[in-house]
Order: sequence, then C-alpha cells, then structure tokens
Amino acid sequence: MTEKVSALNKKESSWSGRFSEPVAELVKKYTASVGFDYRLAPYDIQGSLAHARMLSQQGIITHEDHVAIEKGLNEILQEIASGSFEWLLDLEDVHLNIEKRLTDKIGDAGKRLHTGRSRNDQVATDVRLWLRATTDHVMAGLRNLQSSLLDLAEANFDTVMPGFTHLQVAQPVTFGHHLMAYVEMLKRDAERFSDVRRRINRLPLGAAALAGTSYPIDRDMVAQALGFEGVCENSLDAVSDRDFAIEFTAAASLVMMHLSRLSEELILWSSPRFAFIDIADRFCTGSSIMPQKKNPDVPELVRGKTGRVYGHLTALLTLMKGQPLAYNKDNQEDKEPLFDTADTLLVTLEIYADMLRLPVIENGVVVKTGFVVNKENMRKAASEGFATATDLADYLVKKGMPFRDAHEAVALAVRYAVDKEVDLSDLPLATLQEFASEIDQDVYAVLTLEGSLNSRDHRGGTAPSQVKKAIDRARQEMR
Repeated sequence: MTEKVSALNKKESSWSGRFSEPVAELVKKYTASVGFDYRLAPYDIQGSLAHARMLSQQGIITHEDHVAIEKGLNEILQEIASGSFEWLLDLEDVHLNIEKRLTDKIGDAGKRLHTGRSRNDQVATDVRLWLRATTDHVMAGLRNLQSSLLDLAEANFDTVMPGFTHLQVAQPVTFGHHLMAYVEMLKRDAERFSDVRRRINRLPLGAAALAGTSYPIDRDMVAQALGFEGVCENSLDAVSDRDFAIEFTAAASLVMMHLSRLSEELILWSSPRFAFIDIADRFCTGSSIMPQKKNPDVPELVRGKTGRVYGHLTALLTLMKGQPLAYNKDNQEDKEPLFDTADTLLVTLEIYADMLRLPVIENGVVVKTGFVVNKENMRKAASEGFATATDLADYLVKKGMPFRDAHEAVALAVRYAVDKEVDLSDLPLATLQEFASEIDQDVYAVLTLEGSLNSRDHRGGTAPSQVKKAIDRARQEMR
C-alpha cells in the first residue's frame, strides 16, 4: 500500500518521496498558487533560459541538454501565449507546471534545469522580473497622465478660479496653476518609482533554498543576461526579502492618494453647486430612478480603489512582520495583493489620462468629447468670498502699515461689505478710507482678480506668465 501511494505521490509532485500519503484535495486547493501566479510564466521562462545558459557555460549540464531545454522552453512560451497550455492544480504553481511540461517534451534534460536553484530563489527572481516590467509601465502611465494635465493646464493658464483653504474661498488662482500642483505630485511619484526600480533590479537566483549552492554557478552572468544591475548579496535575504514589493505598493498608494484628492475635487466641481467642469459622458453613469442624474463614477471609484490599494500595503507589511529567516510559505500571499495593486494602478492611470483630455475639435466641430472647463462659473466663484482681501492687506503694508494692523483693517472692511452684501471692489473709495486712510484710488487695480493673479509673479506663483513657464519646465523635464 505504501509503495502505491508513494508512486502516486511521485507522479503528482516533485517533492513527494518524503511523504507516506498524498496531499488532501482541500489542502491542494488551499495551498496552490497556480490560479494567480500563472501570470509570471513569461518571466519564469526568461529566468530559466538564462539559468540554463549559465549551467551549460559552467559545464554543469551538457551543451546538448542546454539546446533541448532552450528549444522546449521556447515552445512552451508559445503554448502559453496561444492559450493552449494546460495549467494543473496538482502541480501547485507556475514553476512546477512549466517544469513538468518541459520534462514531458524533452525527457531527462528537463529534469536537469532545476540544478543549482530552488523554487525559493526562482519565484523571487520571477516576481522581480515581472515587477520591473510593471514599474516601467507605471512610469509610462504617469508620464501619459502628466501630459494630459499639462495640455489642460496650458489651455487654462489664465483661467481664473478661487483657490481654497478649509474648502473656503481663499485667494484667486488660475486653473492651470491648480492643475500644475498635481503635475508636481506625479513628478514625485515618478521619482519614487524610479528609485524603487533600482532595488527591484537585483538578482536573487543563485541563493537556492536559502544557503546558496555547491555547484560552480556564475550569478553575475545570469544577472547580466536578465538585465539586473547586480545580485542580492546574502542568500538568506535574497529568498526572504519582499521589501521591493512593499515599496512598490507604498509608492502606488501615494499615487492613488494623489488621484483620490483630485477625484474629490472633480466630484465637487462637477456638481451643479460648483459647475466648474463637465466630465465627458463616457466616464459617467446615470441613475436607475432619477433621470436627471449624471454621476462621476470614475472619480468616485478612484477614491474607493485608493482604500483597496492601502489595504494591500497593510496586508504586505503584516505578512512580513512575523517571519523568521528565511523563506516561509507565508510569502506565497505576497502575489495577489501585489498583482491587484499593479492592475488597479495601471488602469487608473490609463483611464485618468483619457478622462482629462481636452475635446478634439476639427473645423469648429467637436469630433471627440473631452474634459470641459466652465470658465465663467469659475470666475464668478472667484469673485465671491472676498478672494482679494489679502491683496488689500498687502497693499496697505506696501503703503507703510504694519501687517497685523493691515489685517485688522481689512477684516473690518470685509465685515462691512458682508453686511452690505457687496464685494470689496464695490465699496466707494471714501468708505474704504474709513478703514485705512492710506488707501487711494490705485487700490481698485489691486482688488481685481487679474491684479491679484499678476502680482504673484515669481517662480511657483499663480501669475499666468509663471504658470506658462512652469508648464514649459515640466515638458522639458519629461523629454
């Protein structure tokens, strides 16, 4: 009986000689990862091709075995790409599925491929290869979104809108300046991903299970073949480190946080109470009961999906916090949150870049709808809430009044204007002079929206001329 079970077990797995009974069906389902790690297949084959080449170069396997392995792996890659490859739950993961198929195709040569490595360093290599490519896609997505923002900012470099603090009207800004704040956020995000990529780009292969291998391998050769900048220097750390996955998810969380902030603004601005913008219909939905509704579903979902990515970051940190060195089965749980983080981030960047694109107009006709800015509504809102009050205080300071005294004088003037239900610019000169005798006729140039904007004519300021310069700098940096 024992012999039959062992034979069956040997047929099922690559490690079953040690065991006296097969794995329970429920345990197979519970522990298998092939249902999600199959997406690593191209990278698994990429790593195996480099590993096989090194084994042959070092005389660990024969040239003939190397040729057979390379041919078999390339055929399997084509099977996977065509969808004809059969993934088997009994084989647990992407690695054993590919290895079994390779052995079926080329015989004993396929069994020699795993010489000098373990699934521990193999999976760490696969994930790093996949995440490196994914990081490059993310950085391209960030540039694409920045490009949409820059086009929108350039079209609105002098569009007046109210700037807010505490969600109260604070000072006039331009819509272009407001959008450039998000360009700066995404610029920092791109820098973070570039930095994360350097730490992703280290080769774990060669660490084997945890202690290295007794075969005369050449890790530097494999690293060079796979485009890694170096190798993981400690075998224990190489197989157990998931810092790079956590860092990626942390950087992704920051991007999502930035886009969630912008989403909150788009949701507010698209409501009838603001009516600052109009999002193209293809990014919105209606109501099943209220026919007038146009709901900004995409920004709302970005807000919601941000929490989802935060959850993945917390999950990965929690996954690693109690693990002793070296590899533990816990690490299998790193892939689903990491994969979902990447998927969520990439599609969010893509859809956001499209949602913020300007309408396409040909011969005066809109041939493709896009993001619409209601400039008059923005200007009207900027005219409310005494947005130029600070400009009046600055005016008085320039006339020689201490700032705190100027602040108090303007506050009294604002209170008076509120009672009269008029703006500061509507008050007669004589009335303004009751609050500060230093005020003269030139004050009305200061109290205009354009006067306020143009006075902030320095790098980083909201003057339209400075906004254009900021856009030019950003475009130059992206080249």
